[in-house]
Amino acid sequence: MGRRSASTGPVLAAALAAVLAAPAGAQAQAARLPNPGTAWVIFGADTVVAEVAGTPEQREKGLMDRDAVPDGTGMLFVFRRSEERYLWMRNTYVPLDAAFFDDSNRIGVIKQMEPLDETLVDSEIATRLVLEVRQGWFAENGIEVGAEAQVVFGPGLVVR
Repeated sequence: MGRRSASTGPVLAAALAAVLAAPAGAQAQAARLPNPGTAWVIFGADTVVAEVAGTPEQREKGLMDRDAVPDGTGMLFVFRRSEERYLWMRNTYVPLDAAFFDDSNRIGVIKQMEPLDETLVDSEIATRLVLEVRQGWFAENGIEVGAEAQVVFGPGLVVR
């Protein structure tokens, strides 16, 4: 899925620093981190294991050329700065929901996106994080605008 604009800032840096600066007993904590290149996006009892797209190349590719996005999985687009974002569904064959998060990790907007539609979809809010999942997943799990997520990144996060 292609993206226009690139940019994560203090909120993500602080979250990453908190994960990396774990107190004594960090070995046990580290064993409970997501795999490199992934993040856990946690909404209470529901967790999405998301591939992280933190570079322009990763954001450009997104979920293109996938035949499926299994339940409980998705892609988390991470940007350096919070600003309005635009998405499209070029070469993306699976209908998706895109949740645009505010700087407090609350969902500000959820948009439904249809396969192969290259119409630009506007985030309507400034955002650093966008989570794409299979269309309907948020509704099926009672996750709505205003829901707050805890985001835990695996080691080696690169955001450009």
